[in-house]
Amino acid sequence: MTIRDGATSLRNLKSVLQHDVPASLVVFLVAVPLSLGVAIASGAPVAAGLVAAVVGGLVAGALGGSVVQVSGPTAGLSLVVAELVHTYGWRATCAITVMAGLLQLVLGGLKVARAALGVSPAVVHGMLAGVGVVIALSQLHIVLGGSPQRSALENVLQLPAQILDNHTHAVMIGVLTIAVLVVWARLPRLRVVPAPLAALIVATLTAAASGWDLTKVDLRGGFSSLQGPLPPQGDWHAIAGAVLLVALFSGVESLLTCVASNRLHDGPRADLDRELTAQGVANVVSGALGGLPVAGVVVRTTTNARAGARSRWSAVLHGVWVLLFTAAFAWMIALIPLEALAALLLFIGVQMVNLGHVRNLRNHREMPVYFVTMGGVVLIGLAEGVALGLALAALLALRRLAWISVDVRQAGERRWRVVVTGSLTFLGVPRLTEALRAVPAGSAVELDLHLDFMDNAAFEALHAWRLEHERTGGVIDVDEPHGEWYSTAISGARLFPARIPPRHDRWWLPWAYRRHPRPMDAGAGDAGSQVAIGVARDGDHDGEHGGVPAVREPQGVPDLLEGTREFQRRTAPMVRPLLHRMARKQSPSHLFITCADSRIVPNIITASGPGDLFTLRNIGNLVPRAGAVPTDDSVAATIEYAVQVLDVRTITVCGHSGCGAMAALLGGVPDLPALRDWLRHGRQSLARFVAAEPGDDDAGPLDRLCRVNVIQQLDNLRTHPFVDSLVRAGKLELTGLYFDIGAARVHVLEQERFTPVPELRTG
Repeated sequence: MTIRDGATSLRNLKSVLQHDVPASLVVFLVAVPLSLGVAIASGAPVAAGLVAAVVGGLVAGALGGSVVQVSGPTAGLSLVVAELVHTYGWRATCAITVMAGLLQLVLGGLKVARAALGVSPAVVHGMLAGVGVVIALSQLHIVLGGSPQRSALENVLQLPAQILDNHTHAVMIGVLTIAVLVVWARLPRLRVVPAPLAALIVATLTAAASGWDLTKVDLRGGFSSLQGPLPPQGDWHAIAGAVLLVALFSGVESLLTCVASNRLHDGPRADLDRELTAQGVANVVSGALGGLPVAGVVVRTTTNARAGARSRWSAVLHGVWVLLFTAAFAWMIALIPLEALAALLLFIGVQMVNLGHVRNLRNHREMPVYFVTMGGVVLIGLAEGVALGLALAALLALRRLAWISVDVRQAGERRWRVVVTGSLTFLGVPRLTEALRAVPAGSAVELDLHLDFMDNAAFEALHAWRLEHERTGGVIDVDEPHGEWYSTAISGARLFPARIPPRHDRWWLPWAYRRHPRPMDAGAGDAGSQVAIGVARDGDHDGEHGGVPAVREPQGVPDLLEGTREFQRRTAPMVRPLLHRMARKQSPSHLFITCADSRIVPNIITASGPGDLFTLRNIGNLVPRAGAVPTDDSVAATIEYAVQVLDVRTITVCGHSGCGAMAALLGGVPDLPALRDWLRHGRQSLARFVAAEPGDDDAGPLDRLCRVNVIQQLDNLRTHPFVDSLVRAGKLELTGLYFDIGAARVHVLEQERFTPVPELRTG
């Protein structure tokens, strides 16, 4: 062992002594009364609960996938165990526990633990709430001095008679226990001692001092009184179902608790497959020793994390303390009144109906699943209630997946807009066709399909309606902003539910390249002609510019008004909240000076949005020098406003390849008076170009002049005193960009040279 290893071991030992040992003692004090109560509620020997607590600590704690999870007997499984004990006997139930553990080992080896996360939380919480109600109703009869009935419904029906047949001592000790549990949680200074332990201590001392005639916990013989498992007798189908039930319920509860434990600490995240395997080993050991089934317990895990546990040693040591306590102080357990343990279980059962979970489920509209599961568990049985909850959850999920919204409204005189949103399947066809009946024959329709899936039945219904509408003289403009389900179906391509068909229509494409349906130009009976393709498919490229979409003959290229309609329909709803916030004030970060060339779109080449750039565009991206003749106050005013009012801190001059203004300077300015006067501001760029030597990467005189022009305009900016003073003070930065149109590549100016901006690599 090296010195570093020794230091690490010393730090680990110190952490265990400082954090895990105290936490293990707190968990131990919680585990003992809860284990006793669960054993009694399960109809098992009391010692079986303590065996499960020891095994849950020593085995599941050491091998588990979470550093803070604590396992042991759980109230959630008490109904299952009680039914198994009644049907097969206790020793056969132990054998079922062993087989359930082996099944969990197999499932853990197959790495299927994460599948448990696919169970709806509404089902899990509903199951626990139902179990809580059943436990509370059964233990209430014990608190009242009677005996619980076979079912929750019988417990409710027999409750009035039980109340009338009042057993004074039992009721008093039960009320005392519950009172201590309620009050103890409201006394922060006393929380060092767990409330369940305090309640049992007070109840036991009160019963002993008063000499009340109460039933005591039977722990004669301790662990030695337990016997090993015996093979269950009966229908093997029922036995296999019982094994599956114990394995799945304890496994799911453990895994969900394991996931919840990740939110309770900052240590390593839980390994679910390892946790499931550890639970399997623990159940094999617990069943073989005559103990209850083992699962992760929320109460103990939460207590462990809040007590400051840092490693698995806390869970392991808590099992050690339970073992030592049972071996040395079993006589103390025999003094506890059975009615006090019943009151503790009654309190726990009520707490299992967690109103916080109900509120969360209400926000997600899953309360029907919760209440159906809970009602099924209470009235029918645990397995049946869970099955009902799972079935309802699946039906609701199917309904949500098949949900569709159809909004039909009039958008003008004989113009209608239809917006279809959701998953358009056969289940939504009746609603779709009913809504489409409101569209008058012969009207113009804007049909917006915001779909994540469309099946064949829906396509047939929608397409049949379209053909019929166009046959009567109507016009339908189909727009699919998210995926081309409709147009892909028309083309006959195969559709895959998990893959959204690609969208060729992009907002950044010029109008002439976009998909623009013109149904009035197509024959109504030709399905393939109903959607005009404005972007080339694979292999349909222009011969000179490979990869550039081929322009079809423009059939009425959209004008500005139609473009604004498209903006209002598609883009405005998305940007409206953003623009609303900046409606009264703009705070751009850059003044962007570029050419008026139609091929240059600043927001595209800078990936900027509304409010980012204060843009100045003119022919040749020129910045007249201060005092230049002819004068130009427009550019100077823009610069002044940007720097001194908007407080921008960067001015960027962006030139581009093939600039017409620079070509005019090289080849002679055309006989246009205003243009001739404006291009006089480019004479310094031309002089600089003539004096400069061609570089190694010279792309020709025109593009070289375009680059030189950017450098010259940055110098021209410095001729304005307010700009120069801010640059000298380090409060303003001047940058230069050059956009190569043919390569769609941006270059940045660095020390009188332009270098390509490196691409961002991902993956």
